[in-house]
Amino acid sequence: MLKDFAKLQTFLMVTKEKSFSKASAKLGISQPAVTQQIKFIEDYLDTKIVQRKKNGILLTKEGEDLYRIAKRLEKAIENSEKELISIINKEFTFVIGSSNAIGNYVLPNYIAEIKKRIDNEVHMNVDKSSNIIDALEDKKIDLALIESPVFRDDIIYREWIEDELVVFSNQPIKKQLTGEDLMEFDWICRDEHSHTRRLTAEVFEEIGVQCNNFNVVSVMESPTAIKEAILHSNRDAERPLVSIMSRHVIKDDVDQERLYCARLKNFKMERKFYIAYSKDRKHDAFVDNVVSYLLSLNKI
Repeated sequence: MLKDFAKLQTFLMVTKEKSFSKASAKLGISQPAVTQQIKFIEDYLDTKIVQRKKNGILLTKEGEDLYRIAKRLEKAIENSEKELISIINKEFTFVIGSSNAIGNYVLPNYIAEIKKRIDNEVHMNVDKSSNIIDALEDKKIDLALIESPVFRDDIIYREWIEDELVVFSNQPIKKQLTGEDLMEFDWICRDEHSHTRRLTAEVFEEIGVQCNNFNVVSVMESPTAIKEAILHSNRDAERPLVSIMSRHVIKDDVDQERLYCARLKNFKMERKFYIAYSKDRKHDAFVDNVVSYLLSLNKI
């Protein structure tokens, strides 16, 4: 079993998340696959390691012993991978493809550390999530970071960080907005093929609001263009100009009170960012090193 550390990684994730379903989402594999791997370990050891409870899972005494061993192995493997990369020491360019919000506002803060960890150049391509996944399948990039779940069979997906979509303006607006409040604004909307627009439309439908009824002054594709348009719009306008954006995109401007954000009353527009890589790169030391680092950034 020690030759197949993936099963022990699954066990560690189940223990961390205290849930088979959450471990499944984090690992990018199905819940039956998680259950099967835990059962394999239990059959191999001929003992029960996990007990399912209403509020999660508990480790048996044998499970706790296994957990301590697995953590030591995990640390040893991480150290070995670092040594392996230093031995390989081949010069190449590691290419990360990312969707707009991530590539322009999240990833740049961590490129230097990624470069340091793999001791090679790192380039970044920014595009729509669907185009990034196409590039990953065509082996034009090594790793993808996306904000839309564009799932393909030959790709592994790992849940990454939490994101939230918020309404924002360059004028102070109510912190909690009702459907009626949304009608009092002028709007810049995302193009109709945008994942952000589809997600917000679903939420608006739940609160009985139709986007078609908004006073839309412009439709744009780029988050940066939308943010800049609102930043430089008339701050004294009778009707505030608003749009919907990832909180990561506008965070610095909100902190400095150049922009103001609001949420829908009794609703949260949340989504996950994903890390994606090809199944045939599953055991690639460079990909694994970058993925491990990114997953450690669970609070951004």
